Amino acid sequence: MKDSIAPVHGEAPPSANGRALFSGRYTHLWGFLLAGWLISYADRTVTGPVVSWMIENKAGFIGDASNPATLGGLIGSMFFTGYMLTQYAGGRLGDRYGHREMLVVSLLWAGLLTLVSGLTGGLIGFVVARVLTGLGEGVFYSNDRVLVINHTPPARRTIGLGVVLAGLSIGLTVGIVATPHLIDWGGAWGMGDRAWSMPLYVFGGVSLLVAAATWMFFRARGDRPLRLGPPALRLIGYSIPAAVAIVALFVLADEFGWPDWLTAIGSAVLFLVMVTIVIRQIVTTGRSSQLLNRNVWLVYIGFIAVMWNLWFFSFWSVQIVAESAHSSLGAAALTAAFNAGAGIIGFPVGGWIADRRVRAGKGRKPLAVTCAAVHTVLAVAFGVSLVNGEPSLLLLGLILFFSGLFFNALQPIVHSLLGDLAEERHRGSLFGLFNLVAEIGAVASPVVSGVLRDATGSWAPGVFTAAGVMAVSVVLYAMVKERIPGVAAA
Repeated sequence: MKDSIAPVHGEAPPSANGRALFSGRYTHLWGFLLAGWLISYADRTVTGPVVSWMIENKAGFIGDASNPATLGGLIGSMFFTGYMLTQYAGGRLGDRYGHREMLVVSLLWAGLLTLVSGLTGGLIGFVVARVLTGLGEGVFYSNDRVLVINHTPPARRTIGLGVVLAGLSIGLTVGIVATPHLIDWGGAWGMGDRAWSMPLYVFGGVSLLVAAATWMFFRARGDRPLRLGPPALRLIGYSIPAAVAIVALFVLADEFGWPDWLTAIGSAVLFLVMVTIVIRQIVTTGRSSQLLNRNVWLVYIGFIAVMWNLWFFSFWSVQIVAESAHSSLGAAALTAAFNAGAGIIGFPVGGWIADRRVRAGKGRKPLAVTCAAVHTVLAVAFGVSLVNGEPSLLLLGLILFFSGLFFNALQPIVHSLLGDLAEERHRGSLFGLFNLVAEIGAVASPVVSGVLRDATGSWAPGVFTAAGVMAVSVVLYAMVKERIPGVAAA
């Protein structure tokens, strides 16, 4: 069959009995991974609209805070500190125990901790639950990327990465649009000030269903059973000290009244410690030429801008639109969803165009540079619209949509470009280190933007900062020496 997973170039080696380690149709694999991205991103996106609801209704543990936007951004940053710290570990565990196993563990973990997040009764408990959720979800990324690359023919690899990532965009859209309605549903059920818990219960339950379906899919198409216990225990052992460090940082900041920017610096210190440990391990094991060369570092650092912009707009877009256009939370959520929804088109189309260039013997780098540059220009236009009076919902929605098209098309292009810069056996570690470095943008963006909003009274400085960070990535991508599959690098 045309879309059979086995055998294709770049696939995992066959087992002792001659069967591929993963048999079936690679398009079916894309579908299950897309579902995993969808619910994972709905789970993590829910925090922003929940915080916005608390601010608007002066409810929960955010409503009566003196700097609610800053505190809300800090909660988002704590989640992504956890998410960041398991990126490399997740890739390494996938290389050792199996990428299928790590994906199922991640989905189960995320579902359980999202349910726990809804059950918490105070600020610290909520932060603990979200940090732990982030630690479990952090292992999904590196293992998902490797499965798509290893089990998809090179001629269709980038569109596969894009199709799967469309789940991210759908999940963002669902998380942004559905959360206010689910909160209203919770209120109708008599939950009162606890109505914010309802979307966490719903998304957590769906996560567990997706985890069960994914487990059955992988179990039916492998030549060996899925053993979830060993990798889960290793992940728990790794996550406990990481969670203690992150929550201790938050508690100390709350107890001693540290300014929120200082707490964000504490997260950056944890990041630097983790990166130092990882780099030392890579050097010690002799993998520097694969994981630490000039080209991969340009891609690692350039993608910080993608994570910064992704979680600036994902976390705060509802609040930005609501304040700037003086609209209701529901109308603002629908408008903000134009940005996330654009990925449903942008992700696969970016991959399709990139694959056409590869089949023609051309590189993907010019596409990456173009997409990053166009998004930068449109982000500046969005900031200008906030400065010049009261923008219409239509204008904000159009800018968010078209910037989202180019922004989302950029991501599978960069992922495919990066995957060809290392050997197959190192790809789990490659994508783990890649997202570990890039996630510093997700950690910093919500809190930096919240601080700028509280300090200036406007969201425009945060928007211009996001645009400036993306402009730097344009230069970095232009400096990458690409390796084209089956064609001499140009």
